[in-house]
Amino acid sequence: MTTHSWRAPARKAALWSALAALGAVAVVSVIVWTWRADLPDPLASHWGGNSSVPDGFMSLNSLIAGSALLVIVFCVMFSALGWFWGASGITRRMVAASNVWIGGLGAGVLLSIAACQRGLTDAHQATLPGWTVAAVIVVPLVPAAVAARIVPGDPHEPAGGPVAADAPRLGLTGDERAVWFRRADGGPGLVVGGIAIVVTALVAVAVRQWAMLVVPVLLAVVFAAMFAYTVRVDATGLTVRSIVGWPGTHVPADEVERASVTEVHPIREFGGWGWRLGRGGRVGVVLRSGAGLLVERSGGRSLVVTVDDAATGAALLNTLADRTRR
Repeated sequence: MTTHSWRAPARKAALWSALAALGAVAVVSVIVWTWRADLPDPLASHWGGNSSVPDGFMSLNSLIAGSALLVIVFCVMFSALGWFWGASGITRRMVAASNVWIGGLGAGVLLSIAACQRGLTDAHQATLPGWTVAAVIVVPLVPAAVAARIVPGDPHEPAGGPVAADAPRLGLTGDERAVWFRRADGGPGLVVGGIAIVVTALVAVAVRQWAMLVVPVLLAVVFAAMFAYTVRVDATGLTVRSIVGWPGTHVPADEVERASVTEVHPIREFGGWGWRLGRGGRVGVVLRSGAGLLVERSGGRSLVVTVDDAATGAALLNTLADRTRR
């Protein structure tokens, strides 16, 4: 894709995934509205530490409006990222998956809260089983994964010119081969993730909702995926992949315009740690502050990876990218 040709597929992915999310909430809202004669007024809308004791209440109209508003706000946020900064295929896929997941979450919250009170005359009698909470979080991940798979990746787009003349090179002779391999893991984000896992597990045990233990297990998988990567430079280009297999990305050597070392500030540039989208649409695998490998590629795309010995990786990638121009 050229610098601007990505806009049509990015906006298409953002639009259809947002409509799918809003459609899910709309369908569930209609279903719940047909139950209004069988529901107490007001409805229990929040449960405290013990899921058998509701401590918050609202009308059916407010519950439907609140669920819809939650989905609308997040879909606008996610879609805006894809609409304006969706130059990379992985960004478009994550936007679509995020929209679909938040739509499933909003619809699931509305449906589960109403379903557990259908037939009751007093909302104080309502209970919300722990397995329901876990299902509302986990089940929408399935359509979200499908949405990510539906969105096409980046087409192969060789760079139109040579690698930047002032980019660092590695002194390989003739057809001499070389491979650069590093692990990128840990960092502050992993500490935050560990705390979140422990807290959610303790809450599940404290309220004796054993089904909710699926949430810290899921968080453990997510944080393992987001905070441990292998980074490899070889004749094919740069490959960055989570130790669990996804997410990951590959930059072909013939798409590289320049590889260099850059100083990375996670909060200021990317808003946090992990697989991130930074200002201007730059994709970042950001695990810590400090030196990172910056790869500028065709189509106005760029990738940043915080990894040790980034200077060697950049020099080798430029050298191998040079060879693809011959």
